[in-house]
Amino acid sequence: MAIALITGGGSGIGAAVGALLAQHGDTVILADINTEAADTVATEIVSSGGHAESATLDVRDMPAFARLVDRVVADHGRIDLIFNNAGIGVGGPIEDLSEEHWQRIVDINVMGVVHGIRAAYPHMIRQGDGHIVNTASLAGLVPSPMLAPYAMTKHAVVGLSLSLRPEAAMHGVRVSALCPGPTETPILDSRGPEDLAAHDGVSARDLLTKAAGRIYPVEDLARDFVAGIEANKALIIAPGRARASYWLHKLLPSQFEKAASRLVDWAKREASKLDPTPH
Repeated sequence: MAIALITGGGSGIGAAVGALLAQHGDTVILADINTEAADTVATEIVSSGGHAESATLDVRDMPAFARLVDRVVADHGRIDLIFNNAGIGVGGPIEDLSEEHWQRIVDINVMGVVHGIRAAYPHMIRQGDGHIVNTASLAGLVPSPMLAPYAMTKHAVVGLSLSLRPEAAMHGVRVSALCPGPTETPILDSRGPEDLAAHDGVSARDLLTKAAGRIYPVEDLARDFVAGIEANKALIIAPGRARASYWLHKLLPSQFEKAASRLVDWAKREASKLDPTPH
């Protein structure tokens, strides 16, 4: 029975993965900046016969992250899996984004992952075992126009994960990056941080539906995730359509770029319908 700490565990991928791991008999600690959401998911898991706890965590706070991991190890004797999953979405034309948009997404999507690794990795080295999984995205593997800040952070997470993997293997620690295609989670309908001005163009849901077609159910992604963990894959890319896009970009990059350009044209046309004011 594994001890798993999941950030962003109050909703979306984190909640779905937590529920599935608990079904397999693991103990899950669901950490989220939204305390009520994490409590709700943990209560549902416990009511179903699983083992779950909730914790409040802002992944930008390194000391708080370290204290939480230390408490998990003190309470359970070890930490077998850390799933650095908390993240936000920021998108839109780059010329419309402020410095605050860029800084916020880096602080959460990149430094939040770094903080999780720094907190858990020393314990895993001492154990001689453990698995670090970082949520990246298909956007971290292929060009993702109109989602540049998000894609930038996810490319960083992929690079961090692939670079740490051979280092960690020397200590018996495994590292994977989860790279999902568009998945049914609350981030699809987010306009970015609530305290920052939102871009008024097409939504992430509309953009990604146009680009990829059907949105993947989060429960299916959770199953793909667990299978990828068990196989110790470096990159867990799901669903099959996402893997096809990944290989299409590698084999035919110019064709992929043309398709990305058409997506930008479509997004700008749709945005002009929403805001007919000349720019």
